[in-house]
Amino acid sequence: MADQPFVDSLIKEVIQPGVDRLVELPYFTELRAGKLSIKRLQGWAMQHYLHNVALLKGFALCMVKNSHDPDLFKYFLYQMNEEQYHPDLAKKFGLAIGLQEEDFGKAMPIFECLSHTAKTIHGMLLGSAAENRASALVNETMVCRYSEEHMDALRKHYGLNDKAIQFFTVHAVADQEHTAMASEIIAKHANNERQQELVRDAARHMVRYKIAKFEGIYNAYAE
Repeated sequence: MADQPFVDSLIKEVIQPGVDRLVELPYFTELRAGKLSIKRLQGWAMQHYLHNVALLKGFALCMVKNSHDPDLFKYFLYQMNEEQYHPDLAKKFGLAIGLQEEDFGKAMPIFECLSHTAKTIHGMLLGSAAENRASALVNETMVCRYSEEHMDALRKHYGLNDKAIQFFTVHAVADQEHTAMASEIIAKHANNERQQELVRDAARHMVRYKIAKFEGIYNAYAE
């Protein structure tokens, strides 16, 4: 039986407070003021490009792992199709703010971003469907919010047009649908106390990883 009240409580008690913490980090307070350095924005572009490449491979793993379940297989196939161009969108943003193609080829994940990606792939490979999508619900909710933050600031303070910031305009809309789909998976599959405990822990952990990711980018790409 679907348990939407549990998902609602997860969002209210874990995810939304995490979003509120995220957007008060120095990365975002400086972004809103137009004071975040281009170097740090470039750092985000390279690190998120690497994450998106890994995410595509994670969705391929999920399709194989869930091939016995037609609904889950179709869900992860849809997600992979949705995400397939996102590495290119992150790269497009980076190129618009001064990076070169070879910068993406040479980019290495910083510790905090590698940890965040590793946790994401861990959930995809080893977690239950509900655990897996708990991490996704955190990530996509945060991406939706921080895309709005980037869109407003990049237009206002950095003079970028919609083509340059397409990554953020796409995610501000698409991730609303993706969060709704993740919520449905959790509500359906987190159908006992053990699964709900695992989901809640997965969400708490992902909030911490996501916040650490932006703290890491801010520190690693300091002027």
